[in-house]
Amino acid sequence: MQPVLWAPLTAFVVALAAIAWLSRSGISTLALDRPNRRSLHQSPVPRTGGIGLHAGIFSAWALTGPNLPAALWTGLGLLVAVSLVEDVRGVPVAGRLAAHLLAAGVLAASLLLQDFGIIAAAVATLAIAWMANLYNFMDGSDGLAGGMTLFGFSCYGVAAWLSGSTAFAALNFSVAAAAAAFLVFNFHPARVFMGDVGSVPIGYLAAAMGLIGWLQRDWTVW
Repeated sequence: MQPVLWAPLTAFVVALAAIAWLSRSGISTLALDRPNRRSLHQSPVPRTGGIGLHAGIFSAWALTGPNLPAALWTGLGLLVAVSLVEDVRGVPVAGRLAAHLLAAGVLAASLLLQDFGIIAAAVATLAIAWMANLYNFMDGSDGLAGGMTLFGFSCYGVAAWLSGSTAFAALNFSVAAAAAAFLVFNFHPARVFMGDVGSVPIGYLAAAMGLIGWLQRDWTVW
């Protein structure tokens, strides 16, 4: 079976099982999304879905052996760590923003600085950090962040596959499949949210994979 098929299947199954377990275990009470004025929910909802989402993604990626820049892994690891602490204990806004910009800046510099210059790298840094925060903002609405992840990474996967980059397509389809598993628990009324640990790194990946796909000519800049 081709990676473009079994990798997403692995991501879906692992994410589904992990989120189901997390939503029922005592861990779910460590990070709760409490209702505010723009919330659709009326009682606290666990914010642990992102942990299960990443379990699915990384399980699939481990099987495919992704050829991704070291800077992407560095930024992703930083964002997962800082965002997990934010979900459980809280991190000052300045600290979170600094982490987002650092992760984005390291990736943008590694991919763009040498060939495109400092201005392009600076603009990309802001765009990547913005995307991470955009996903974080969407996470409070039932189905929104998960739906955007499903459709967005599916489009990446189709475009990469049509361009002949089947390995890169499998990576993107795996993220989409994990999001599909997350949506089983996130449709209204949501039983779980991604939390910062899910939404911020996924937003970062949305920008990063888009940039990488453009650089390897799987799609045009628009």
